[in-house]
Amino acid sequence: MTARIRIVLADDQAIIREGLETVLNLVEDFEVVGTAADGAEAVALIAAEHPDVALMDLRMPVLDGAAATRRVTEETPETAVLVLTTFADDADIVAALRAGARGYLTKDAGRAELAAAIRAVAAGQSTFSAPVRDVLLGRIGAPDPARDAAESEAPVTPGTESGVAADAAADADPASANALAARFPALTAREREVYALILQGRSNGEIAQALYVGVATVKTHVNAVFAKLGVRDRAQAIAKGLGRA
Repeated sequence: MTARIRIVLADDQAIIREGLETVLNLVEDFEVVGTAADGAEAVALIAAEHPDVALMDLRMPVLDGAAATRRVTEETPETAVLVLTTFADDADIVAALRAGARGYLTKDAGRAELAAAIRAVAAGQSTFSAPVRDVLLGRIGAPDPARDAAESEAPVTPGTESGVAADAAADADPASANALAARFPALTAREREVYALILQGRSNGEIAQALYVGVATVKTHVNAVFAKLGVRDRAQAIAKGLGRA
């Protein structure tokens, strides 16, 4: 029998906690091992139970979800945090990703989407609902005066776009491989293609299909991207793409 995914739920609304606990315990490979009504309680419970996944609301008393996520990431790193919240504005998303959340769903997600997201983060993957991906891609192309000023003064690396050409590429599609060349010149052309697809929320299998290469080849490129960006997973890579990580 396959080992169950052990889950802790953190939400300040009792009806939400109880409903999620009931629904998730009906899934054969899930086991809810505890629930918490605020961020501080969640951190303590996760430290005691060491669950595979923590389902974390953001707006909670005592300690908010982003701060609780940061504590969990630092103190119980084997637990993957999946944010489940009503809010999908860019500030909340960025705060959660910077804190170390592995995935981000809104509470209008269906049961199948939630179950798939829990399995994904438990397996070490990152996952984001479609509205969240849209916000992330919008933030990637949003103006950042501090970043833009720093990049305008940075030396041009041979073989990369610069000046007007780079600006035009970024304006056309800020998440494209060409636009990424201006921001991340250390990446090879293929790595930029892979990174662009990561920013679209594609899995390794989907990237392999899009680029007509094997999954093992994609994994090699993904690992290289992570190493060059100084990140450990897709969530951090996307946060890095925001230009504010």
